[in-house]
Amino acid sequence: MSTTVAGGPDRHDPGKSAGRVAVLWRRLLTDLRNPLFLNGYALMANTGITAVLGMGYWLLAARLYSPADFGRSQALITAMRLFAGLTALGLTGALARFIPVAGRRTGEFIRRGYLIATLTAVVAAAGFLLTLPVWGENYSTLAGLGPGLFFLASVAIWSVFTLQDVALAGMRKAVWVPVNSLCFGLVKMGLLVAVAGALPDDGIYVSWIVPTAVALIPISIFIFGVLVPRHARQAPTGSRPPRLREIGRFLAGDYPGAFSVLAIVYFLPVYVASKVSGEMFGYFSMPQTLGAMIELLAINMATSLTVEGSSDRTRLAANCRQALRRAYLIIGPVVAVTILAAPPILSVFGPAFAEHGTPLLRLMALAVLPRVLIEIYLSALRARSQARTLALVQIGLAVLVLSSSVILLPITGITAVGYGLLFSETLVALLIFGGLRKILNAGETPQAAGAREGSEAASWST
Repeated sequence: MSTTVAGGPDRHDPGKSAGRVAVLWRRLLTDLRNPLFLNGYALMANTGITAVLGMGYWLLAARLYSPADFGRSQALITAMRLFAGLTALGLTGALARFIPVAGRRTGEFIRRGYLIATLTAVVAAAGFLLTLPVWGENYSTLAGLGPGLFFLASVAIWSVFTLQDVALAGMRKAVWVPVNSLCFGLVKMGLLVAVAGALPDDGIYVSWIVPTAVALIPISIFIFGVLVPRHARQAPTGSRPPRLREIGRFLAGDYPGAFSVLAIVYFLPVYVASKVSGEMFGYFSMPQTLGAMIELLAINMATSLTVEGSSDRTRLAANCRQALRRAYLIIGPVVAVTILAAPPILSVFGPAFAEHGTPLLRLMALAVLPRVLIEIYLSALRARSQARTLALVQIGLAVLVLSSSVILLPITGITAVGYGLLFSETLVALLIFGGLRKILNAGETPQAAGAREGSEAASWST
């Protein structure tokens, strides 16, 4: 019996399906020969690996520890990452911008970044420890010399760990980032189980920090012993390392914006933790963590765009268009699945997580769609060293998110952060859309733009 349908070929023809797979495979191989996509896909793969292993880790933690200890440990880790990122996150844009052109000074540039980030983070964390009573009961376990010193050490360790990934990406070796995350995630999960009996109160925090410290050693040897010398040798003849004044001017514009992002990603959860119980913060932290993972997909492709835009500004507009298209192609389905499957995803951790966290996860996932536009625009500004505009956009976004979330927290509870993100990121995306469009169309005649759009439409309809 024929399996064809009148009026057309079989929709389930195996040969036709195999042809589509072959076309997609060839397209992927072509993308992987482009450093923009290779780095971007590697960082996105890292986000996926981190998300999967992170869910496994927190699932084990939810089973092995009480809800109060689970939430309190989340609060401690969030505070540690807040201070570790205080300068480290501000330097990620500078490392991505200048490592590609640092040449023989690459190693010195990275080491200085590590040192500045670590010292600043430890000083800020020490100030936090001196004001513990202000921050609520979730942070009371840090009181005392021993816990305080361990917290300071963890802040220093995480500062360097934060910058390692962007150092690899800056040298176009982001393919090693997911390898590092895979090993780190597996060891972290194993240690979590191993210390559950011996450290019933602090096992989560210890299992998070110890593998991080261990991972720093081989990755640092690999970066400074192998990749940095190779990167220096491959520098184009006559290339000029960035001057200190040039880096300082970039940081003067980029850091205020990066500090604003830090306020959204880490300070806002710390603020929530100071206002709710440990148990309720646990219900907040899981959807917030998962939502942030989806947002990282957009940030990762944007980081790769900064690297490539710094290396070759003549292709910035084309790279922006390609990055934007690929980002939505990947992120769109992820957002749709998250919105539809939020309750069962969170119920894996327990029914109370789904009950309290589903609206927050859905709102955060939806907010990633306008965030893609914002991140592509910000990366283009970094590549063009437009620091003033960069800072203005990021500071404005942070003010909107923080103020709306703080105002709504007493009214809508932990879901306030989701409402704040969706409202703020949609508004900012609308405001920057004109500037982004100019970047996307830079250097194109109307005829060339029409031909490109037709070519791209034909390519993706294949």
